[in-house]
Amino acid sequence: MRPMIIAGIALIGLGAFVLLRGASFTSRRDVLKVGDVKVTADQQQTIPPWAGGIAIVAGIACIASGSRRRA
Repeated sequence: MRPMIIAGIALIGLGAFVLLRGASFTSRRDVLKVGDVKVTADQQQTIPPWAGGIAIVAGIACIASGSRRRA
């Protein structure tokens, strides 16, 4: 298989996962730092559903461009 087709399939799978299940990630940031003492906070952020839609469209575009044959 061509690399563009594989990348397109991966993007479609990732986009479908975000649309159907939703995805989130945790980021850690420093809240207070005094000398050697550091207080951190974990903040959970969600990936918006429109990002999944964009990934699906990009995946379809990758598959379409990867499947074209050069003359």
